[in-house]
Amino acid sequence: MERGSGEMVGFDTPHSAQIWNYWMGGTDNYPVDRAAGDAFAATYPAIGFQVKQSRQFLIRAVRHLAGECGIRQFLDIGTGLPTMENTHEVAQSVAPDSKIVYVDNDPLVLEHARTLLTNTTPEGVTVFLDADAHDPDAVIADARNVLNFNEPITVLYMGILGHVPELDQARAIVARTMAATVPGSYLVHWDSTNTSEARRRATANYNKTGAVPYNLRAPDEIARLYEGLDVLEPGVVSISQWRQPDTGVGLVDAYGAVARKPAA
Repeated sequence: MERGSGEMVGFDTPHSAQIWNYWMGGTDNYPVDRAAGDAFAATYPAIGFQVKQSRQFLIRAVRHLAGECGIRQFLDIGTGLPTMENTHEVAQSVAPDSKIVYVDNDPLVLEHARTLLTNTTPEGVTVFLDADAHDPDAVIADARNVLNFNEPITVLYMGILGHVPELDQARAIVARTMAATVPGSYLVHWDSTNTSEARRRATANYNKTGAVPYNLRAPDEIARLYEGLDVLEPGVVSISQWRQPDTGVGLVDAYGAVARKPAA
């Protein structure tokens, strides 16, 4: 399970966004989520490190795109529960006029996000849309009301495409979304990988709880999500290594990249 999945479950079933919130140190979770999170961590203790590194990857990527690449529009799909240093906070700290559209269709996420995900600058725009990440056409249609699709946009899929059962379906979602953007737009993405036995066991146990399953993929499968895009250096890597200034940081079982849409 990752940042958010659009799942709608009861208080007696673990919820991926709430478990993630628990691991991030948030308070928007229930005993069933904490129990599931603790069980996962007992099998895979590295999850706490991965969670922290996933947020650091987001921060580095958004700062790079807003600062060095001049991107002013961000479409964050599958937002999950707000915690700290969210996309709009990072982008608007670099470029105060940045526009950020968050997308999720989970009622719990919507309730919290509309309260907490608000502008940090007078010049910026921060909007939350109720739409399903599995339906890119609906996401794009709603986002057009806020973002200018004639200008470059950064699309973020942060840890959510593992909830899509088939790789080809995930590829189609990414391709359709990026097709709506102009050249010079970017994709920022990561997902958890099957690169350790402990991670595979923890995920298999979680998938038996009744929550929306998460599908681990191999790094070479994740690389296929970037077909047709120019992947920035250092390529598709463990996210703890993406433009990491601290050479002592270890690998995590999550791979991703930042990729640019080239001219046709």
